[in-house]
Amino acid sequence: MAFPSSLLISQILFLFLVSSSSRTSATSTIQQALFRCLSTNSMNSVPLSSYYTPNNISSFTSVLNSTANNLRYLLPTVPKPVIIFTPLSEAHVQAAVLCSRWFGLALRVRSGGHDYEAVSYVSQIEFPFVVLDLAHLRAIQVDIPRGTAWAQAGATVGEVYYRIAEKSPVHGFPMGLCTSLGVGGHITGGAYGSMMRKFGLGADNVLDVRMVNSQGKIVDRKAMGEDLFWALRGGGGGSFGIILAWKLKLVDVPEIVTVFTVTKTLEQGATKLLYKWQNVAPKLDDRLFIRVIIQASSANLAANRTMTTSYNALFLGDPDTLLRIMGKRFPELGLTRADCIKTSWIKSVLYIAGYPSTTAPEVLLQGKPLFRNYFKAKSDFVRTPIPEKGLLGLWKICFEDEIPFMIWNPYGGAMARVPESATPFPHRRGTLFKIQYVATWQDGTKNMARHMGWIRKLYDYMGPYVSKNPREAYVNYRDLDLGMNKKGFNSLMEASSWGLKYYKSNFYRLVQVKTKVDPDNFFRHEQSIPPLPVKRGS
Repeated sequence: MAFPSSLLISQILFLFLVSSSSRTSATSTIQQALFRCLSTNSMNSVPLSSYYTPNNISSFTSVLNSTANNLRYLLPTVPKPVIIFTPLSEAHVQAAVLCSRWFGLALRVRSGGHDYEAVSYVSQIEFPFVVLDLAHLRAIQVDIPRGTAWAQAGATVGEVYYRIAEKSPVHGFPMGLCTSLGVGGHITGGAYGSMMRKFGLGADNVLDVRMVNSQGKIVDRKAMGEDLFWALRGGGGGSFGIILAWKLKLVDVPEIVTVFTVTKTLEQGATKLLYKWQNVAPKLDDRLFIRVIIQASSANLAANRTMTTSYNALFLGDPDTLLRIMGKRFPELGLTRADCIKTSWIKSVLYIAGYPSTTAPEVLLQGKPLFRNYFKAKSDFVRTPIPEKGLLGLWKICFEDEIPFMIWNPYGGAMARVPESATPFPHRRGTLFKIQYVATWQDGTKNMARHMGWIRKLYDYMGPYVSKNPREAYVNYRDLDLGMNKKGFNSLMEASSWGLKYYKSNFYRLVQVKTKVDPDNFFRHEQSIPPLPVKRGS
């Protein structure tokens, strides 16, 4: 390996400690030196077109913004990387790790950009930092006879779904409802979706993985060992290495599935119906997933508005069977044959994702998000039904914001049969449903503080009604309000404030794995898993 001299590195680091003009000079020096390092230390040549710096602000901004869904992290005041590198091969990723380590640069890795607090492309604790964007690593190989598929990290959920359906109408894979998610990071958080009650999480259906570790080596399941393989499937992204590709175990789906959406307002008895749903939805047939999308009927605070609850569902079967199940278990919803839509599994993906009914599946190959907003999100897991009194108080707080939004996702089924320790994702048995709270706005910083204050008020209100000791949260809905590593080299005490919420007792096993595979904490961010302190000799 050919690396720059220690004298050059010392000079660059010194420049960052002095004046602004010197830091600008240091940035330019880093950009040039890092490109030389990447080119020299990669088995494949590194074209200039894969390397973006703020010197060319147009292309730099375009790439940085390309998959960033939360506009809150694209504001001018938010720190920007000194370099964005878009590798074209696995060898490029290896070189990026080696060179970033050599220069002492913080490395952020983005496979999709949906992370709610943008830790894959923003650093609030370290500078300078580099963004490694895996958008070009998106190959998908589907093997129907073996019932498997390999998907590179930069491929989107929608692309994976499309390529599976392209080969077989009776195979699928259980992961995200949002089709523009990058599979690399998505599965590291667990990856839930509309088939999780039948098949579990995406992470539960992973057979193998290819990853670049902190030493720049490519390892698979056999080479890394079962402890690290366990940690990768739900332990969150950015802590253990860079996912290159997942090997997925495909699942069987029927040729015909059924979807429906039934909406009820407060005036139509939504409160009592939602209370009933809490008791019923986790106990329904495993093939049936009914989530509830909750929002205001209008964004006008002065208008005479109501709250709407939309029961949005996928049933892995035909309408007649579905109607029999609903008539017996949840007749209060009033589902009719006219509400039921017969379709294919791939078309159900589009339906659940919110695409118009006339949309062709090929739209999934675009890998583009449907929505980009300024937003703040939080999450909860519920183990005891929220009483009607609690729901009435919830509506009052919802009316205080222009665009209150929640999604309640039912658990039970396969999710209740998987032990909490099977993967780092612990929210299994005893969980009735998960809540996602979202505050969105479009006017930038103008009313940001008010919207952020509103969602925190809502979260505080829900405290008595949700899981406790710890109050659980979903790592793929990352929330820096829960705690944050205030230094790049985080401590166990800092990390436990959020780690126990995301992973419960699995957090301590994750720390042990981290200590073994990345003891000097090269892969780190605001909520990364910390290693135990290095024991130094006396």
